[in-house]
Amino acid sequence: MSLSRSITIVAIAGLAASTFPARGQDVRSRTSFNEGWKFARFGPMPDGATRPEPGAPRKAIRVEASSEEAGRGNTADLALDGDPGTRWCAAGEGTQEWLEIDLGRAGPASSIEIDWEFRDLEYAYAIDEREGGRRADTLARGTSRRDARRIELSRPAHRIRIRISAPPAGKWASIREVRLYDSDRKAIDNESVPAGEAPWVTTFPDDDWRSLSVPHDWGIEGPFRDDLPGDTGKLPWKAIGWYRKHFRIPASDEGRRVFLDFDGAMANSRVWLNDREIGGWPYGYQPFRLELTKHLKYGGENVVAVRLDTVHWGSRWYPGGGLYRNVWLEKTSPVHVGHWGVFATTPGLTDEKGTVNLAVAVDNQGDGPAAISVRSEVHELASDGTPSRVAARSGAVEQSIPAGRSGHVTLSASVGNPRRWDLDHPDRYLARVVVEQAGKIVDVYDQPFGFRTIEFTPRDGVQLNGRRVFLKGTCNHHDLGPLGAALNVSALERQLTILKEMGDNALRTSHNPPAPELLDLADRMGFLVMVEAFDCWKEGKTANDYSRIFDAWHDRDLRAMVRRERNHPSVAFWSIGNEIAEQDGPGVARPLREIVRAEDPTRPVTAGCNQAKAGTNEFRTAVDVFGLNYNLWAYGRIVGFPPNADKPIYTSESSSCVSSRGEYFFPVERGKDSQANFQVSSYDVDAPPWAQPPDEVFEALDRNPAFFGEFVWTGFDYIGEPTPYNSDATNLLNFSDPTKKAEMKAQLEALGRLKVPSASSYFGILDLCGFRKDRFYIYQARWRPELPMAHVLPHWNWPERVGQATPVHVYTSGDEAELFQDGTSLGRKKRGRFEYRLRWDDVTYRPGGLEVVAYREGKEWARDRVSTTGEPAKLRISPERPGVRADGRDLAFFTVAVADGEGRTVPRSHNLVEFAVDGPGEIVAVGNGDATSHEPFQARRRSAYNGLCQVIVKGRPGSAGRITVRATSPGLAGADASVEAR
Repeated sequence: MSLSRSITIVAIAGLAASTFPARGQDVRSRTSFNEGWKFARFGPMPDGATRPEPGAPRKAIRVEASSEEAGRGNTADLALDGDPGTRWCAAGEGTQEWLEIDLGRAGPASSIEIDWEFRDLEYAYAIDEREGGRRADTLARGTSRRDARRIELSRPAHRIRIRISAPPAGKWASIREVRLYDSDRKAIDNESVPAGEAPWVTTFPDDDWRSLSVPHDWGIEGPFRDDLPGDTGKLPWKAIGWYRKHFRIPASDEGRRVFLDFDGAMANSRVWLNDREIGGWPYGYQPFRLELTKHLKYGGENVVAVRLDTVHWGSRWYPGGGLYRNVWLEKTSPVHVGHWGVFATTPGLTDEKGTVNLAVAVDNQGDGPAAISVRSEVHELASDGTPSRVAARSGAVEQSIPAGRSGHVTLSASVGNPRRWDLDHPDRYLARVVVEQAGKIVDVYDQPFGFRTIEFTPRDGVQLNGRRVFLKGTCNHHDLGPLGAALNVSALERQLTILKEMGDNALRTSHNPPAPELLDLADRMGFLVMVEAFDCWKEGKTANDYSRIFDAWHDRDLRAMVRRERNHPSVAFWSIGNEIAEQDGPGVARPLREIVRAEDPTRPVTAGCNQAKAGTNEFRTAVDVFGLNYNLWAYGRIVGFPPNADKPIYTSESSSCVSSRGEYFFPVERGKDSQANFQVSSYDVDAPPWAQPPDEVFEALDRNPAFFGEFVWTGFDYIGEPTPYNSDATNLLNFSDPTKKAEMKAQLEALGRLKVPSASSYFGILDLCGFRKDRFYIYQARWRPELPMAHVLPHWNWPERVGQATPVHVYTSGDEAELFQDGTSLGRKKRGRFEYRLRWDDVTYRPGGLEVVAYREGKEWARDRVSTTGEPAKLRISPERPGVRADGRDLAFFTVAVADGEGRTVPRSHNLVEFAVDGPGEIVAVGNGDATSHEPFQARRRSAYNGLCQVIVKGRPGSAGRITVRATSPGLAGADASVEAR
């Protein structure tokens, strides 16, 4: 099956002047709602304490524990929440952990039932009565396997402590649910107790709350804590967060419709306006809209309050917490284009002519029927998104819409000679839809889009505008390294610019709907995007993940995602899930595919499958394009499966090579030899058991050209999931072989008993700061073969290895290379078939230098050099661009290097660097790319990691001038650099 997607508008001579008004404030306005918020945090606090939430109903029965896995959300109160799907778990494998229950007025209890986490294993326990904070008597003791389900206490008690004297071997003390019974054998309910005034009340005092602007991520503020799990970055992102904003709506707006748009709110959002709850959305990655109109005080002060709850949200990576994306206030007339109400498609596209159809939904929120006329014109868009000359116009379509209903019209235009959207020339257009009522314009709605055809073929790859394009893609989580999850467009654009330099032409939004700005940038910069919806379906991967709301919310989430993104020319296909458990058949996948097709029949549906069997069982029939994660051995088998003859196939997640920038370990072998000091060798030979170094993936793809592309895990390191130093049990989902699964389980259990400092991933081609690892260059060599480049590794500072063999690897887009040591040739080597790096494994280390000369078809192509440096003597500092906008949002990234007297970066240097700023700017964050560092991101100092660190600065809103950043370090000459804020 092949599906095509093409959107086209054509310029017609003589249409340069618009006959429509510019988008005006009188008909539709959309303004930022990011400023002027008040914020307070409750529940789990950054230091591990608990702050009671004002107004939150409290339970009559109080519960506490000796310790708890608060970072994973496995807190003591979950043992009495009535939900057997949650649990309390101790924070370690001690033998005297306890759970204490104070019944207060709800007691006393005469008997008790305990649901242990592992029902088939044996727990030894004792139940003590407590008085005045001391043990009064032991009321029962036993083991979980031998005792009856109901445990009778020797006498009734108001306060009891369950001591786990011996948990199962290798397990921690953990209880799913406790049920208490009185002397009449009736269940004792844990009832809610009325509380005081809540923050959603308009008059709630918030003067002492923190003032801030959004986007805001409360978790990135830290501090790092050893007791928090590494899979979510050892950061305190779990909390209850409240945001309040006081604002005014002019009296002149009465009669208009007013909406609040959240681009994302992490997580479980609930929103109040002027003492009334108006809605919310649990999935933190999904944008949503709420209407304010009915409850506004026009001409007076209004209060909106937002409650977010990440305590009851689960994640396998760092999700952040808060209003971490943009918030918008939109005002319209009662008759207006609906939310995401324009869908542009074309039934055909040629170089000479095409027809564009605009499906427009118009809402009538007025008091009576509306007779409307809808028309459109199409503008060319400049590279900065500014509309220019008119390229085409449609005719007008008239319709009558009853009050409280929506009408649907289709506008069509004949166009010619379109400028197509492509990777190298991402030309775009803008459809301006105008709605008139009684001769008056009541709405103007702008919808950008592009013109292109795309076809996914079974054996001839992806055809973009009739040209085969191999997808050279990366998967990326949504955090921005030292900036956390809070959206920043300049930081996002920086990431995409670096990926583009590497040769990346495709993005996978792993594993959730992206920020709208990501797709805007992809449109403008020329990337194809796989937009992904979910990381799990009905069967979850971690406590409190999306599986808990799948049944209730998947339809709304999926429709909202597709409606919002379907006009982006960069969006190539939709992914309905990543490594979901339900890969045995099409039962869950097929209905999801049909939801997507109902909203967008023009793009194919896919999923990232980590079970190779999904490529040959009936699951494959539920997706239009089959995506395989890893499993190189199955490439040929899946392509050769006869029913797949018409199925486009690709690798939806590849490699998962792990490395730390600037670290090299010997011998150069995969596995433990590549791991030391909680770092991973940058020789790029190591990967988890289910994964592969890039060379092996390249070979598999070259042997199976039917695969139309790959998405590498990952472009950038991200916060959390620090494999191979990660005890996250969901790693087991990547194994089908029982023996390998058992081996990995043993490794994970061993890691769970270690104090592992690692807080961010090692998967990235670039580190957490966006500094290039060596792996960047093997991908650049493959993905940009026309670019003359060569890269030699490792560095050449090895005083402890004098006289020892120190392997040297070279990545190059050339076809052969010669290595020189201090001017003496060590041999010229030619890359063979299925060879993607050149290796000189027997180079004897001595101080000096290495130079590689690469050749292409016998002619010199590129050079690279490394040399032994002197000791650290000074700092170098350089901004990545010369200026920033003075808007408080645009960021300047400065790289600081520890250098020797000749200005060469000194590898293996870790000097502490202090920062100061002169002029109209301030430090936003610092970093160094070290996955084990617990230094705070929000600081004015940072240790270098293998010679480099980073400081990120923003300009003050409205303050132009020179911003100078000074870097100093004890014993080294300082440095400074400047950018202009305009």
